[in-house]
Amino acid sequence: MAKEKAKLSKKETEHADRNLLFSPRVIGMIADEVAKTVVRRLPHSQKRKKKAKKIENAVFLDTSAIIDGRIFDVIHLGLLKANFIVLESILLELKHIADSQDIVKRERGRKGLAHLEKLRKEKGVKVSHISQEQEKNLGLEKIKEVDDKLIAAGKLNKGRIITCDYNLEKKASISGLTAINVNTLANALKITAVPGESLHISIQHIGKDSSQGVGYLDDGTMIVVENSSFDVGKAVDVIVSRVIQTTAGRILFAKKI
Repeated sequence: MAKEKAKLSKKETEHADRNLLFSPRVIGMIADEVAKTVVRRLPHSQKRKKKAKKIENAVFLDTSAIIDGRIFDVIHLGLLKANFIVLESILLELKHIADSQDIVKRERGRKGLAHLEKLRKEKGVKVSHISQEQEKNLGLEKIKEVDDKLIAAGKLNKGRIITCDYNLEKKASISGLTAINVNTLANALKITAVPGESLHISIQHIGKDSSQGVGYLDDGTMIVVENSSFDVGKAVDVIVSRVIQTTAGRILFAKKI
């Protein structure tokens, strides 16, 4: 019995020794190291992507506005101060147009690219390019339509869009984004003439009616003059009789004085 007690005592001593070797503190440290090793080896334990910074005072240029070209004259005059942004998707569209088999499209695409390059080099004008990788970081790679990408990028940065596309303008407006249509801007800047106003214009060609002559104001506004088909190539004094607003702009009708 004494021997058994002695053996039991010895076992208890060994058990106690083992407990001393693996104290709660040591076990905790080992567990921490194992956990760190497992986390490092997990495939999803990568660094989080940095959140893209919002671009201040961003104005996104649409393909239609770039190939139209008139907005660059406004920018060069210094009337529009902003950080002009061009998406990679827009550049790809421009390159596709510049490589077109159609001579007119190809020329317009190349002029658009040339305008962008000139703008990029102009002092005091900030032009930024959002690469394909940056588009991916913004979550734009899942959006197929370029117009929708443009609207999404504009909303993310609380920016504006400049376009010549009526449908894009309306779509952006419905989405709560400001879109400036260059055509609307041009019409807003045209000379305002009212019935009864006198003008001195040059008759350029015959109108739809063989008795009419057609001239143009300095801003390009067309003026149709009654009974002036024989005055082509001459300057005449006229009085405005009526003004018609069309989708293409204003048309003035006048009579010779």
